[in-house]
Amino acid sequence: MTRKTLTLIARTFVTALAGCLVAASAARAATELTVWHAYRGDEKAAFEKVVGMYNAKQKDAVVKTLAVPYDAYADKITASVPRGKGPDVFIFAQDRLGGWVEAGQTIEPIDFFVDDKIVASLVPGMMSAMTYRDTVYGLPLNYKSIAMIYNTALVKTPPKTTGELVKVAKGLTNAPSGRFGLAYEYSNFFFHAALMNAFGGQVFGPGAKPTIDSPQNVASVKQMLRWYKTDGILPADPSSTLIASLFNEGKAAIVFSGPWFLGEVQDKVKYAIAPLPTVDEAGGKPMKPWLTVEGVYVSAGSQHKEAAYAFAEFLVSTEAAAVLALEGGQLPTNKAVYADPRVMKNPTLQGFRKQLDTAVPMPNYAEMTLMWSPVTTAMNKIVKGSATPEVALKEAQATVTDSIAKLRKGK
Repeated sequence: MTRKTLTLIARTFVTALAGCLVAASAARAATELTVWHAYRGDEKAAFEKVVGMYNAKQKDAVVKTLAVPYDAYADKITASVPRGKGPDVFIFAQDRLGGWVEAGQTIEPIDFFVDDKIVASLVPGMMSAMTYRDTVYGLPLNYKSIAMIYNTALVKTPPKTTGELVKVAKGLTNAPSGRFGLAYEYSNFFFHAALMNAFGGQVFGPGAKPTIDSPQNVASVKQMLRWYKTDGILPADPSSTLIASLFNEGKAAIVFSGPWFLGEVQDKVKYAIAPLPTVDEAGGKPMKPWLTVEGVYVSAGSQHKEAAYAFAEFLVSTEAAAVLALEGGQLPTNKAVYADPRVMKNPTLQGFRKQLDTAVPMPNYAEMTLMWSPVTTAMNKIVKGSATPEVALKEAQATVTDSIAKLRKGK
């Protein structure tokens, strides 16, 4: 065999080997998944631990995480994913689901993947938040709602009715010294929704028809104003920063907020969690906070949809849920995790779990994004006294109705 022949064989072998290495590298790259989320602190640490657990189980898939600042998150999804520049998987609440579906090229339908076993493993009702126009677009990962968080040094027994609430709060309020019996973001419509729902109000009727200025909604806002102006148990300008400061200083006895608030509470403050009270003025109906369900979505542009769904399925497993709950302080949608003795003994998890009984899933209509700005403007006008509830909500109703008409006309 000549040297020329040997050289040719060697070159052929090297070329073939290089081709195999390139192919192997491409195959490995093809199984890398990117997931976007907006978690911080303990939630982020727990989520990344779960991702590490998943990666340790896999030979052909690697999941990488990217924490996106929450304020820019929704816009980043809207701008990036339809252009094929986003993640394979992303986690977000259900209120944007309808808008992303209608926009197209954002979220992949997953009906084909979801089976009865997965649905049965979840807390009842959670899948409805991930369903839009009878199609399933995500797996529900965890849920959040506001509840009553109270300082146990100031409140021994949490009030069960609004009558009791006002009585307790008045006894703990001294406005000149900056002390208040109750504090929550009452001008923020997300927080106000609990009172609105108790009065039978809502922002949309069937077919996404706006009902912002309904008599029930007006009644709920007037009730909030009684607490603020007549009873005087609420601080002015209730920002999240102010509320956290008051609670940490022992100047707010009761707070209406969610699990995210607990990360702001200092260790020196001892607190407990109870369901929101029933509303005497609404016939004894309970306050019904909006339920935010965070979903795991497969991006429409992902090149690895099966692998992406497999990862999503792991996130809602009992194994993952235990870490998210115990280390991240989240409320997983996995049903079995609540039978875990460690979860059963956790008063914080159990406290928010009890609120689930009266929570109402936040609408996931595409039109939902058009509601926030007008209603926020209305609430601010009402609280500052520059418009009556009737006038402000009527203006918001007109604005939202007009925006929806333009949206539908443009399709």
